[in-house]
Amino acid sequence: MSRVRRYAPQVTSYQAWCDHIDLKNKTLQCMPATSPIGSASMSGKDAQSDVAPVDNTPFNLKYDKLVIAVGAYSQTFNIPGVKENALFLKDVKDARAIRSRILECFEQANQPTISDDERRKLLNFCIVGGGPTGVEFSAELHDLLHTDIARHFPALAKMAKINLYDVSPQILGNFDKNLVNYTEKTFRRDGINIWTSHHVSKGKLFVKEQGVVPFGLLVWSTGLAPNPLISSITGMKKHDKSIGLLTNNHLNAINNDGTINKDVWVVGDCGIIDGEPLPATAQVASQKGKYVSTTLNKIAKEQPVSKPFKFKNFGSLAYIGDWKAIYDGPGAGDGFLSKESGRLAWLLWRSAYFTMTLSVKNKILVPFYWFMTWIFGRDLTRF
Repeated sequence: MSRVRRYAPQVTSYQAWCDHIDLKNKTLQCMPATSPIGSASMSGKDAQSDVAPVDNTPFNLKYDKLVIAVGAYSQTFNIPGVKENALFLKDVKDARAIRSRILECFEQANQPTISDDERRKLLNFCIVGGGPTGVEFSAELHDLLHTDIARHFPALAKMAKINLYDVSPQILGNFDKNLVNYTEKTFRRDGINIWTSHHVSKGKLFVKEQGVVPFGLLVWSTGLAPNPLISSITGMKKHDKSIGLLTNNHLNAINNDGTINKDVWVVGDCGIIDGEPLPATAQVASQKGKYVSTTLNKIAKEQPVSKPFKFKNFGSLAYIGDWKAIYDGPGAGDGFLSKESGRLAWLLWRSAYFTMTLSVKNKILVPFYWFMTWIFGRDLTRF
């Protein structure tokens, strides 16, 4: 939101939840996503005694054109205990919570009053979900344990274990089979345990094939669930399986009667092109966002919009640890840079992240922080 205000100060923006969309009257019902005025959580300080608490009050906004880009939530499959015991990988808050929990596990295991058996339970890190997110997190956690953690807690680092669970017969289901085999071989050599065809039935963690599994950290990354706002919309067509909103090839929402709503666009994970489902990845969402941005600018300038959205697949990348990655290019060819693994794929992975940084500031800061981490290691300060 700060970026919007910086580059487009004329835009009015609100930090709020949208709870309901009235398509007939073109109205949004919103709820402020900030702390109530006068509450104790304001700025992390105690509330001022002379300010009476004021509850957040819903408000309505009228729209002429609407872009729905609310994304999706983490899929839990309604397994009991997941939300209470697992951490997710969706936003910065999740990343900070995971970082804090990892360091806390080692500090707890470092106490002189607990046994080695209790230490091994605390230092058992479990990841549920063998997609690219779960695999990359496992790889990054492995790097952390064998570099910075090993320097700070050399004895405890040897006790740590990483377990990756997936209900499918193999991890990285959408990747080339040879790349999957390479990843599994690399993980096993690095000591990361891969448990495919394993079913988690409780979030505490109970695995059907193993029983109760004690853990210090449980990270849940098993796909996407529909945003409650999308679930609440009744006037538009939805995909049968994902419950995402169906759109035409111009990304306009489709009404229940089959007509096109030319005032509403749907982008990102919550929108699915009718007859052309695309993977729920960042490159798809980014290209849809750029298309809608161009479309709205043309409408503002009263220019015709005739070119439909066309997705350009740049392939899939996944980091697998120790400066190695895999790259599965578009198509089924075996030419240069079509299927790569190892250091070359890692360079492609890093290059992709660098090119996706939007501002000049970040294009300077990101490689600078990479270099600083390489020289001095990660900052393990707890905050």
